[in-house]
Amino acid sequence: MEININLLKSLCETAGVSGFETDIRQLIYNQVKPYCDDISIDNMGNLTALVRAKGSGPAKKVMLAAHMDEIGFIVTHIDDDGFIRFHTLGGFDPKTLTAQRVIIHGRVPIIGVMGSKPIHLMKADERTKVVNSEGFFIDTGRSGDEVKTLVSVGDPITRERELIEMGNCINCKSLDNRISVYVLIEVLKKLKNPSVDVYAVFTVQEEVGLRGAQVAAHQINPDFGLAVDTTIAFDVPGAQAHEKITSLGKGPAIKIMDASTICDPRMVKYLKETANGASIKWQPELLTAGGTDTASIQRTGQHGAIAGAVSIPTRHLHQVIEMVNKEDVVGAIALIEQFLIKIHDFNWEH
Repeated sequence: MEININLLKSLCETAGVSGFETDIRQLIYNQVKPYCDDISIDNMGNLTALVRAKGSGPAKKVMLAAHMDEIGFIVTHIDDDGFIRFHTLGGFDPKTLTAQRVIIHGRVPIIGVMGSKPIHLMKADERTKVVNSEGFFIDTGRSGDEVKTLVSVGDPITRERELIEMGNCINCKSLDNRISVYVLIEVLKKLKNPSVDVYAVFTVQEEVGLRGAQVAAHQINPDFGLAVDTTIAFDVPGAQAHEKITSLGKGPAIKIMDASTICDPRMVKYLKETANGASIKWQPELLTAGGTDTASIQRTGQHGAIAGAVSIPTRHLHQVIEMVNKEDVVGAIALIEQFLIKIHDFNWEH
């Protein structure tokens, strides 16, 4: 299976920081509408594409979730010289902000650069300290009057970076989690005659607290839940074996736990058996920090859901140089497709 690079490029480069997902939601809407029986947007902004079970009688509900928001910033102040201060939306390592371009989404999108104190003016002790996010400002190269005409406090800011291919890998900003959005779109395209009601939900505000998935899971009340997200691939020089979490090129990861959830052992077993039965390469994921929409899916419905996650190994997470391996992406699509096909073949009793 070939990766649709043009679609993935559009997904990654389209704006959609947490709480401001309008543009990316419209792009996804246009992609999935032909492949579902019903499509809706809730008050929170989650986009749900429903493919109904092809059969008689009531069907079990499966909720698949891929969050569409990306980490970014929001304008908090514009000074008289036109320099912009901001607050982060999502988790940032401040040192990754140095020398980056951003896009401020005001009346019109304008480019800015992250600025901080030049090294030439730093005192000796300042040179060894990491600048925190409050030490940065955004310079647009425009006058104060012009900036204030185009930009307002509360406007969202995204990072600027173009998608490229590197060997058998893909590199861009926002692969967390647009790579999973891509995976879910491709699954919908392949979905034929499901035996369960499939709710493919593209959730909002995951990066600031798994918020959108809570609303969607409460509304859907799924029997089964599967989040699709990225996970750490720390398979780089200097990493100890126990620190790697996952590695690029060794297949999609089946989540066992993260800091926000312990996946249902039945779901973990089912995903492993499904992958092995279809000869899909996979790797286990135990992530002791961070969380995904799995937690909201698992515990927000009326009776809870049998929930787990399929994760895409990703290097350099929450930077503008996130990297995934194409084979892992293809494997994730195949695994989720088989997950839906064989779901009634598994003994789900405790």
